[in-house]
Amino acid sequence: MSTKEVEARHLEGPPWKIVGRFSTYEDADAKRNELTQDPETQVKVHYQGPASNRYFAVKVRTDPSIAPPPARRKKRRKK
Repeated sequence: MSTKEVEARHLEGPPWKIVGRFSTYEDADAKRNELTQDPETQVKVHYQGPASNRYFAVKVRTDPSIAPPPARRKKRRKK
């Protein structure tokens, strides 16, 4: 395997946003079930945090098939 560092870049769809952090999976799952009522959003529970302080994060984003394409930056004209 290579020892080169690879820059991780998000390529598929809009970014995920954390809407809550919970100490137990049951609490996080209850929040996830509450948020899944909207068909245009995707919801997931993710186990994360440093080894000394683990938690369950509930993350949401708009469905990539529904989300508008990202805005392109305009080039500035040279003077």
